[in-house]
Amino acid sequence: MNIKNETVLEIEDLGVSFDGFKAVDGFNFYLTRNHVHVIIGPNGAGKTTVLDLICGKTRATSGSIKFRNKEIRGKREYRIVREGIGRKFQNPSIYENLTVFENLEISHPAGRGVIGCLLFRRTPEILERCRSVAEEIGLLELMDTEAGILSHGQKQWLEIGMLLMQEPEIIMLDEPVAGMSVKERAATAELIRKISMNRSVMVIEHDMEFVREIADRVTVMHLGKILAEGSMDAVSNDPKVIEVYIGH
Repeated sequence: MNIKNETVLEIEDLGVSFDGFKAVDGFNFYLTRNHVHVIIGPNGAGKTTVLDLICGKTRATSGSIKFRNKEIRGKREYRIVREGIGRKFQNPSIYENLTVFENLEISHPAGRGVIGCLLFRRTPEILERCRSVAEEIGLLELMDTEAGILSHGQKQWLEIGMLLMQEPEIIMLDEPVAGMSVKERAATAELIRKISMNRSVMVIEHDMEFVREIADRVTVMHLGKILAEGSMDAVSNDPKVIEVYIGH
């Protein structure tokens, strides 16, 4: 198999019910290495619930989730993170009273757990990793700036950087450009394309122009099911998608 085009995440017949309501129903999804795969759909379609199921926040009631051919359904959230799947929620979750550097440093895997915290040392390797990630997310010149005074977009990039510190194979982003300026959206699109060169990226998004800029493949959800899948051009011209989503 060509490693570059390897399928790293296989989801088959995934489902979850809440009090009899099927929030996700028979969901099949395949994520390819070095690709940006965007999930779109109307509110209530089940998009964020899919991310919840993958990262272990919500327990599936049926189906399979395989990461690198290994079943992860039912594993605890922290174990899934350690497997190599990182998730960013819509609202940035950063330490606002710490600097950009400190936010990145505290996210390094060397500090995991009680023993890791006790033995943690600021090594040259960790310093270089923080510097490299800060440069990648466009915040190198703000390393000593408190996170709380960053712009909304910069806070979003910092949280992406905190995920990158853990070197995940998959990054999941929930509406990463919500509330951003036009300039910040453009920079975020460039960042997502850049980080997908070394890993796979899943994105939940509503901004169709942004989706067109970043997506290698698009899945459209409706009422917990997949309505259409393919390139952005293909799904945006699908009559079913126009009727239930784009047209409204």
